Amino acid sequence: MTRLAMTRLELRDVRKSFGALDVLSGVSLDVREGEFVSILGPSGAGKSTLFQLLTGAIKGEGEMRFDGAPLDDHGGRFAFMPQRDALMPWRRVIDNATLGLEVQGMKRRAARLRVAPLFAAFGLAGFERAWPAELSGGMRQRAALLRTVVQERDMLLLDEPFGALDALTRAAMQRWLETMWQANRWTALLITHDVREAVLLSDRIYVLSARPARVVAEVAVPLPRPRGGSAALAREAAAIETGILDTLLGETNSPTGETR
Repeated sequence: MTRLAMTRLELRDVRKSFGALDVLSGVSLDVREGEFVSILGPSGAGKSTLFQLLTGAIKGEGEMRFDGAPLDDHGGRFAFMPQRDALMPWRRVIDNATLGLEVQGMKRRAARLRVAPLFAAFGLAGFERAWPAELSGGMRQRAALLRTVVQERDMLLLDEPFGALDALTRAAMQRWLETMWQANRWTALLITHDVREAVLLSDRIYVLSARPARVVAEVAVPLPRPRGGSAALAREAAAIETGILDTLLGETNSPTGETR
């Protein structure tokens, strides 16, 4: 069995309501080992609600399995990176990077020893003792991702990690993340509303409808990596993006023009 053939995360008919508000309406998807998968959908479709269910922050209905077993131990499976970097301004960068390890019970000295060799790969060498306010937006996001991956959990959950960045920085960070993923082959699930970002980074993309969300398309992205620099590759990516946009626009507008 190949790495990509082994299913790690499996969701079947996952549903969630908040009172009378139906948010998820039977979402099913899977993520295989070493795969980068994106969840793409309109704003308010319930994408972040899925991550809350996975991390155990809220409860829902349906089946969630990890490595074939019911997903009961939420905390031990996932390393979660939220939309904002959430760096603590009173902790130096190295101590922000060790925070997840310390929460797990590792002593600060041991955590620093684990984190320190990774600063160069994350483009942060020389900034270990800096304060978060001294970093650029892109550097803060790299520090946040370092804090996430150093925990060595089974899977990364990335909730629109570049959404707060300006367009140029966001594009640079997307290409940097693709390079890092190729080097490490993390099993990753990304939430985004950026179609281009999803196509650049993903092996597969699940497209959600408007709320209450359901999967309306599963899109394979069979483009070679890295995915930049070739006019022919850009045309293929643009064709995939157009197909996804057509699906999204068809789902967010009813025949009468009203949002569904």
